[in-house]
Order: sequence, then structure tokens, then C-alpha cells
Amino acid sequence: MSTPPQEPEQQDTEHTENAEPADTVAAGSGTLESGKRKGFFQKFLDFIEWAGNKLPHPVTLFALLALLVVLLSWLLSQIGLSVEDPLEGETVEVFNLLSAEGVEWMFTSAVDNFIGFAPLGVVLATMIGIGMAESTGLIGTALRSFILAIPRTLVTFAIVFAGIMSSVASDAGYVVLPPLAAILFVALGRHPLAGIAAAFAGVSAGFSANLLLSGTDVMLGELTIEAAATINPDYADQMNLAMNYWFIIVSTFVLAIAGTLVSQFIVEPRLGKWTGEGVIEGEDQAKLKITPTEKKGLIWAGISLLITAALLLLLIVPPNAPMRGEDGAVVESPFMSSLAIILVVVFFVPGLVYGIVTNVVKNDTDAVNHISKYLAGMAMFLVLAFTAGQFIAYFDQTNLGLIVSVLGADALDSINLTGIPLVIVFMLFVGIVNLFIGSASAKWAMLAPIMVPIMMQLGISPEFTQAAYRVSDSATNILSPLMTYFALIIVVAQRYDKRIGIGSLVSVMLPYSLAFWAVWTVMTIGWMGLDLPLGPNAPIYYEGP
Repeated sequence: MSTPPQEPEQQDTEHTENAEPADTVAAGSGTLESGKRKGFFQKFLDFIEWAGNKLPHPVTLFALLALLVVLLSWLLSQIGLSVEDPLEGETVEVFNLLSAEGVEWMFTSAVDNFIGFAPLGVVLATMIGIGMAESTGLIGTALRSFILAIPRTLVTFAIVFAGIMSSVASDAGYVVLPPLAAILFVALGRHPLAGIAAAFAGVSAGFSANLLLSGTDVMLGELTIEAAATINPDYADQMNLAMNYWFIIVSTFVLAIAGTLVSQFIVEPRLGKWTGEGVIEGEDQAKLKITPTEKKGLIWAGISLLITAALLLLLIVPPNAPMRGEDGAVVESPFMSSLAIILVVVFFVPGLVYGIVTNVVKNDTDAVNHISKYLAGMAMFLVLAFTAGQFIAYFDQTNLGLIVSVLGADALDSINLTGIPLVIVFMLFVGIVNLFIGSASAKWAMLAPIMVPIMMQLGISPEFTQAAYRVSDSATNILSPLMTYFALIIVVAQRYDKRIGIGSLVSVMLPYSLAFWAVWTVMTIGWMGLDLPLGPNAPIYYEGP
């Protein structure tokens, strides 16, 4: 998307609201020059910012949606709306939450709705491991080491690639990579904004691609499985959190190449050569270097990771391994169902070892404090989980999800919108919504209960619906001023030019967004046409119960 996997929901616009947007870039000047007249695109961006700032906080938004569901349940029950359950063949009516039974249910189930919010437990558990790896400095040092270890001709590719890979712990990518990329580009005589843009594109626009499974897979996967269960519980039981794994692996290389080409042939020529003065400082150079202690920590962390991975593989690889499923199954196994805990171990052990070697962790109290400090940033997610949990539970209890999915499928079917056109329209819709609501989890929590069942009714698997959602949700991140880290990127860029504002950043990032969305969409449609599996036991098409 990293944050704990949940993306922070609101942006601090202090640095951007009064900034003068820039429409053109002076080649070779090392600065961005403001245009005197705003074009249509700049006015459109102004509208996006204005409209987005009018939206309530996501926590409030979910509370309002829950209230809306309550009112709709009363209204639609009075109308007598009902549909035929496609699975059971029975008539399903709207459950009125304002009835005596409904009011009692809302009060008695509130805590269970919160605890039962699908991503809550797995996200908090995963953050224990990622928190250890990030707070001890392992993730940041590993990213720096990767960038510095490659030839200069591959620097741009490496930055975009590292940004994409950083989504395993997305906050680290946003905070570490753009400033380092700027320093590195200046050291190479290249425009720092080009480095910032390449890093930002990888971290944010490529958020849903990776060579590794991450908290994003866990968080979105839980919501997808929960939504699929409303149509076919048996099918949902067979799904796994690695449902998009093959797809995101290929996406990583496709986006890294696309981002590199955009940087070299569009963004950098437009920015020109950097001519700013007094940027390379000893302090900056020191930040790029890996100290002997950090290097030693990386080595031991790598050794511990290999040992940990080997031990975990013993749980699934041998024929009689304890974490295999029935009849020795690997895909449908306790191992695949326990990816959240496995991710905890994979990040926690190397992070702890790195902290011990670098003397950041001196005792068990230090280790606990590192984790606690990281988890403290999850407070907003807990509040969000409470209101989102109520909304999802209300939506399910009232049967609105099933009713909307049946009616929506009928509507789409009536206009013959199926297959590839249906997927493209869905992806366009997600991309537009993403400009206003930046959180991948918040959007999917709202959309999954509706869209997954609708797509299943039309023969599209939940796994493919999630993959299509991730494409558009990621590609347009870098265009939204409402995305939390947008303001941070502007602050980093303003170190090199105080006049850089929202318009100038968007004008630089737009080519990446368009290229990523186009290439990724073509890849998605191609994947659909070839009917390739998206991940382990994850088909493109849904054939029904």
C-alpha cells in the first residue's frame, strides 16, 4: 500500500494548502517554476483536493455508513424488498435493525462485531514481527544496502524495485526511500525530484506488488474470504491468503521496468540536470553509508533469516510435516492458514538478531519497548476497526450484502456487462474512489461485501476481483493529495525547492500513475485471457457451488 498494513487515513495539509502549484518545470534549473495560469488539469486537481477535504475522517465515515445501513434496513423492510438466495433458493428479506429484535442485537453484538472484524487479529499479530524489524533499523538498513550495492546504470530500477518491495512494511518505504533516493541522485548529478518520484512511485503506486507476502495480503485476503462466504461458504473455506501471490510476483518486475522507463524517458528529461548548490553535505553522505556495525547486523540477520526459513519449511516440505493438510495437501493446509503467524516469525527473528548485534536491543525490556513503540501507532486502526466492524456486521445481519449483490448482478447482466468490460469498469471505479479515500483496507472493507458477491454471480472469482482491486487501488495512490504520505513527499521535495507544491508533485507523478495503470491493466486482462492461476489454488473464474 506501509505503515502497519493499515494505511493512516488523514493527511496533514499544513505544508500543502498554501503552496503555489507549479505547472511547468524549468529544464536544467534544478527548480520548478510556477505557471501564471491554471489549466484544466490543475483546476481538476484543485477540485479533487477540495472535495476530498470535505469527506469526514474514515472512522466517522464508517460510523455514518453503519447509521445509513440501520436506516436503510428500516426503509427497505417497510417496502418489503426481497430476493431469491442463489445458493439456497430461498426468499431473503431485509432484517430491520430498528425493530425490537434488531436494537437488542446491535447492543449485545457490538463487542463481538469489533473482535470479529476480520483484519483486526491478523494485522495486530503481524505488526509484532514487522515492528521489531522496523524499529530496530533492520528494514531501513537493508533498503539502503540494496540501493548502494548496485551499478549506477541500474540505480533507477533499483530504487523503483526497492520501493515496491518495501510494501512488506510500507511505512519504512515512505519514510526511508524518497529522502535517500534524492540524496543518491544529487550525488550522481541527477535531479533529486527524479529520485524522489521514482521512490514514491515504487512505494505507493506499486504498493500491491511484491516478491513476498505481506500484511496487505493478509488484510485484504481476510476481507475477500469473508465476502465470498456470503455467497458460498464452502468455496471460501478453500481460499487462502496467498490467493494473489503469482500475480504480485510478476507485477513486481513489470512495474519496476515500467517505472524505470518513465523515469528515464519522461520524468528526468522534463526536470533536466540538477544545478542546485550546497546540497551534498557530510551528514547526507553519512546517511548513505552502511556502518561496520550495521553491516555485521545485516549479516547475522540474514543468517538468522535463513535458519528461520529452513525451520519453517520443515513444517510443510516433508511428506509427513505437521503443518500439511489432509492427505498431505500443501495449498489447503494449516501452514497456508497460518501465514500471519509465519510472517511474525520471519520478521521478528531477524529484527531481534539485528537489534542485538547493533546493540539497539540490550535486554528483553528493550525488545518489548521496540514492539510497543511500533504498535502504539496502531491506535487509529483500533478505532477504525471498531466502526468498520459494526458497519460490516450490520451490512451482513440486514442481508443487504446478499440483496445488493443479487440486484447488482441482475443489473449488470441486463446490460450485458460481463467479462473483460466488467473488469475494466470495476477497475476504473476503484481508481476514482481511491483519489478520495486513500486507505486500501478502508475501501476494501466497504467494497468487498458488495463487489465480491456481484462478481461471483457473474462468474469472476473472488481472487481475481481482489487482484483487479489491488491494481487500481495502487496505481492512483500517487495522484491523491489526500493520501497520508503525499504531504511527507512534498516536505522532502521542498528541501531542494521551497516552491514545490501539490501541482508540481502531481505533474511529476502523473506519468507514473498512467503508465502503471495502463501496463498493469493490460497485464490483468492478459492474465484473464490466458486463464492463469493468480496464486495457489486461485482461479480466474468462479463456476458456482
